[in-house]
Amino acid sequence: MPNTSDQMPLKEELIREKYVAAESLLSGFDHTPRLAKKKDAPAAAEKSSGIGTRRRFRSTTPGLVTKATARPEGVHIEKRVNSSVADDPFPSPLQASVLHGLRRALATAMLVSDQYADQTGLTALLKDNLAGNLARNKAAEFSELLAASSLISLHVFANMASFLLANTHVETSDVSVDLGEVEEVLTDNPSLAFEGALWELDQDLALFASSEDKLIPVVTVFLEKLMETASLRAVNTPRLKAFTSVSYHVENDDFEINGFTPAVRGKSTNLTMSFKKPEEVVGNHIAKYQAMKLSKMLMAYDFERKLNPFAELGGFIFTFMGDGAPGTGKTTLIQMMAGLISGYCENAGYVFRYENLSTDSIDSYQGKSAQNAKAFIKNIIDPNVIGFGTIDDIDQLAGKRGDRQSSAGQLEITAVLMESFAGANTVVRGNCTFGMFSNYPENVDDALRQRAAARFLVDGPQSSEDYIDILHLLMGENHNIPVGKHKLFAAQEIKKAVAASYGSHAKPHEVGLLNVFDRVSTKIGKLDTIAKLGTYLKAIQEADSRFTGRAIKNITDAVKVRAMDFELPDEWMEKPDQFLIKDYGTKLAMIKDLSQPITVDIVIQEINRYADSEFRYADKSDEVAIENAVRDMQRMEEAKRRYVKSQSL
Repeated sequence: MPNTSDQMPLKEELIREKYVAAESLLSGFDHTPRLAKKKDAPAAAEKSSGIGTRRRFRSTTPGLVTKATARPEGVHIEKRVNSSVADDPFPSPLQASVLHGLRRALATAMLVSDQYADQTGLTALLKDNLAGNLARNKAAEFSELLAASSLISLHVFANMASFLLANTHVETSDVSVDLGEVEEVLTDNPSLAFEGALWELDQDLALFASSEDKLIPVVTVFLEKLMETASLRAVNTPRLKAFTSVSYHVENDDFEINGFTPAVRGKSTNLTMSFKKPEEVVGNHIAKYQAMKLSKMLMAYDFERKLNPFAELGGFIFTFMGDGAPGTGKTTLIQMMAGLISGYCENAGYVFRYENLSTDSIDSYQGKSAQNAKAFIKNIIDPNVIGFGTIDDIDQLAGKRGDRQSSAGQLEITAVLMESFAGANTVVRGNCTFGMFSNYPENVDDALRQRAAARFLVDGPQSSEDYIDILHLLMGENHNIPVGKHKLFAAQEIKKAVAASYGSHAKPHEVGLLNVFDRVSTKIGKLDTIAKLGTYLKAIQEADSRFTGRAIKNITDAVKVRAMDFELPDEWMEKPDQFLIKDYGTKLAMIKDLSQPITVDIVIQEINRYADSEFRYADKSDEVAIENAVRDMQRMEEAKRRYVKSQSL
């Protein structure tokens, strides 16, 4: 069961009290459409695929609504749903599921709307208005609260109905419909909002649900469109904090309400990517080793406790950044890690969800990019699944604040990621991890980049042995060329390679940081105490002002990960009864037995590894800025030369 200690429960008896009102709406009501037009025929065939059949937007500002010309007519959702199967007086199980889902979602939305009204004072204003005693100075507040309550009601209804109907009938998965945009979104009050939405659903069912196999697709697509429209309208709607700052939970359905973020069922992602085995990743020893460790760490997550022992012990990597030149193996690393986690989850019977936040998430509509990013985060952090989220080419996706070339959509995504990865409400349960990847990490916003607790330098093959191994691997089997004097993949033996890679960070790699290290070491001697290590950190901060307290936290987190510098045995992954299905306390004790003490060498290596990455990013950023300045100067000189030449003619 989910951990609902931080959520407000919606009591089952209160939801059921709303069933009568919900059934009344589904049975029938009269509605005069104000914003949408009645459809008498299916969408015109001559329109190109993807073009909506309704107008994109029309104002619902009170006083600006044009006079309705359509006459009221009865809306009977129950009859409409049941008519999808001809010549059968009794509803089918599928039809009953749809009606039950709609009724329960309506009832829940009504309850949430009532609770919002109580929390904001809207209930009292409604009573005053009904009695004709509403004060004139309260009219604007009253109107704003009604609009907010209407959008809340519509989103909760669509969100929960979509959640309840998910995977109701798998045979309809290949049926697609294009309903266009939802127009009849009314915000006068929640009751009218429900009527407008159900009127439009009735229109779509009449036109597109001509058979039972189309019933679920039409309803779910409509609900998704309604959620999207309500979310976009909510971006510029005041007085919503009382709703968005609280999480609700419906225990019987295991349904959560988190503002205007769509809920998702705990189902696995159907991955179509080409998985890579660890031996197919040549070079990148530390990155590969940490990815392999992290894949197994995720499997220690306890679904009953909703917590991972590694997260409690402080050795869990919630966010990491992989950077390197193009072609060095970042995509291969993602494929390897996703493949490992997917295989482990399949063996253990866990739900695994993978998702990549791509540039398709950037939208020109205000607030839509943020909504896409929040949905991505929500899908991955779902405590009922093992999640792996990636943001490839994050320098293109997330905008850098202060950069005039960053679009509004990119900046929205930056804000969402910053808040989600290290915000006031961020909870690290240990069931998921996020990887940010970039060829140009120096172009990533400094504050966002520093939210990556671990750094994976993806620098590809380095030694002659690496290049021999990768050539042999990529050549395949269709040749008779001898290997020669070389032991294949000996250099890729992970323990040996990682030990050498870590040991190389006893001294910094970047020249700027090496100068700081040598200066401090010469002044205070060997860095073998907390005081001396702290002096070194302060010297780094003086050389690079971006080296703040967050950097120290990331370093100490990495040190704790090193204390867990072991891989969970393969047998634990292959035989669930040895570890995976044990209780939380047993898992915690088993992991503690494998941990090792923190040493000075580990701390120095992790300081240098992290600081090296920051100095590397700064050097790259400075170099790019210098190159751009030189290019601008050269262009200006050439422009002056041409100008002088033209004046002399």
